[in-house]
Amino acid sequence: MGLWGRALDAAGISDPRLRADYTRQRKLVAGYRRSSYIAARLLLPLPLLPHVIAATGFMHRTDTLLDSGPEAERAAVYAEWAKEVREGLAGGESDHPAIRPLLHTVSAHPGLRSRVEDFLEAAAMELEFTGFATEADYQRYLDHYTLPAFMLIAGLISGKDVPAGYREACRTYIDGSQRLDFANDLSEDLADGRLNLVRKTLDAHGVTRADLENARDTTGTRSLLAHLTEQARQCLAASRHLVDLAPPEGRPLFRAMIEIERLTATAAAAKGPALLHTPARPAVLATARVLLRERRCARQLC
Repeated sequence: MGLWGRALDAAGISDPRLRADYTRQRKLVAGYRRSSYIAARLLLPLPLLPHVIAATGFMHRTDTLLDSGPEAERAAVYAEWAKEVREGLAGGESDHPAIRPLLHTVSAHPGLRSRVEDFLEAAAMELEFTGFATEADYQRYLDHYTLPAFMLIAGLISGKDVPAGYREACRTYIDGSQRLDFANDLSEDLADGRLNLVRKTLDAHGVTRADLENARDTTGTRSLLAHLTEQARQCLAASRHLVDLAPPEGRPLFRAMIEIERLTATAAAAKGPALLHTPARPAVLATARVLLRERRCARQLC
């Protein structure tokens, strides 16, 4: 039996259909963000791994419904999805293979229920997203959408006894991660018709949307990208106290997440205006060293 089968056993997931549902979510998550999946697989305690996968798969499916398909149909599609999830939460069962593992995880970790409801309520704001005029607009987005999404996972890791300051530490981390994503994914976001940068920040550097869409290598675009990656690095550095607030079994994963994001920010800063063509990726060997080091730490907790 492989590690995944052992994780399902450790989590008490024995029903064949439910095991298949969780396995389907695992494949989705692994294909969506491979490095994050590998980190979770290597560093999380086996009984927790399937539940984190279920929450991540739910979050990813919700994001996909909000961001894809004809714009005129997205609100109706999302409303139907949210209705199915809420009915499942109310009744404890669902015919939807993507909802069943979430419901089982909620039954095993009841604190997740309120976070799922918070996220569903917050997610609708994505349908109205038109960009950020000011930094205050971005901060509202962070509080009302990005943080509730991250708390689906961070709440599972914290368990029942959430220490004071934990949510704020999560906010600091996800602020850095979100800023990094918006800078690093510029080329892909622009190709999809989205610009996720604060317009006042663009104005401060004398950069226009056309400059970014046409990948113009100017003094302004260089200074803008350097500013964005440095902002992300500062937030990520400030988030390291999240590790101390997490339970011991969650610390290897959080340390790895922060360090891999830091490596990504370093790669993005080095890439400079080439980010306007393709995203940066963290150095493979450095990432492997982080994961191996934290794997040793995780094993010492077993």
